[in-house]
Amino acid sequence: MMTSLDIARQRLRNQHITEATFKKPRDVVQWLGAVQAQDYAGAKWAVAQRAQGITDAAMDQAFAEGTILRTHVMRPTWHFVTPADIRWMLALTAPRVNAVNAYMYHKLELDSAIFKRSNAALAKALQGGKPLTRAELASVLERTGIATHDSMRLGYLIHRAELDGVVCSGARRGKQFTYTLLEERAPQAKTFKRDEALAELSKRYFTSRGPATLKDFVWWSGLTTADAKAGIEMVRSQFNHEIVDGQSYWFPAKMPAAHDTSPTAYLLSTYDEYLIGYKDRSASIDAAHAKEIERGDVFSTIVLNGQVVGTWKRTIEKSTVVIETNLFTRLTKAENQAIAVAAHQYGTFLELPVVLPKVGVRAK
Repeated sequence: MMTSLDIARQRLRNQHITEATFKKPRDVVQWLGAVQAQDYAGAKWAVAQRAQGITDAAMDQAFAEGTILRTHVMRPTWHFVTPADIRWMLALTAPRVNAVNAYMYHKLELDSAIFKRSNAALAKALQGGKPLTRAELASVLERTGIATHDSMRLGYLIHRAELDGVVCSGARRGKQFTYTLLEERAPQAKTFKRDEALAELSKRYFTSRGPATLKDFVWWSGLTTADAKAGIEMVRSQFNHEIVDGQSYWFPAKMPAAHDTSPTAYLLSTYDEYLIGYKDRSASIDAAHAKEIERGDVFSTIVLNGQVVGTWKRTIEKSTVVIETNLFTRLTKAENQAIAVAAHQYGTFLELPVVLPKVGVRAK
């Protein structure tokens, strides 16, 4: 029978954190289905950590070239998705996101007529491969007679254009994000019938994130419980399930065997799918530390042998990256060394030497 530790370690493997075997950013994103990405810098590290030899610059290049895209999908936040998956994933999950957004649509006096005008104006302005920044899109809408003086109103207008499959991310212009036409950015995007899309999303989730529960899948996908159940039924022959502490966990029929013999640490980004991909994170986070992890002044979490043991944050200086750690408990010399190794892996990603003060010392 599985234990919480088994669940945590199997998730590390199925998410390709333990064994980073992918070669390209799009392969990682395709495997995971979607990667939460409102924190662009953190999302780049989350993808690169699951692949071999991918640097921050290589992630920026993949994003600029459009081999990975960034859009609002599944839940009311940005995710990385692949060009091949963006249309069917939007078609399946956008109605649920719109339902969540309905209150704000009403509050900001946004209705179907305004969205129709807004989408048409944005599509016209972006035609011919003309990526535009958020400010430039605001000017387009203002000229159309659609008020955007409220930054939140502008955000929801663009958000809706993403959900409607009109726009998606373009290449960055300096440090500014741009938007472009989805049909031009992803001309080969797949389309599925709804049941096919539901089955594909279910398969993608439990293959890459199992062991996981129905509630985990509902949380991650944003689907209704009824749809999530239906999706599991469509693909259940490809998965096994086991009851642990009264919860039914689904996982791939073929799972890699555990061979962890020495301390292994990972520095994960704030919204890494290892944690954000599940409603119940208790297999990896001790309840005593859950609130501490959610504090807003930390960059991300430190995972040691599947368990969150602290938090970390970075400061990029002229020629180095300083990584500060806050550990929840005293660790052994070998465990502290594993964290140091993980920190230097992050430095390799940024192509910067790492300064790591106070490893193993808990902040007060």
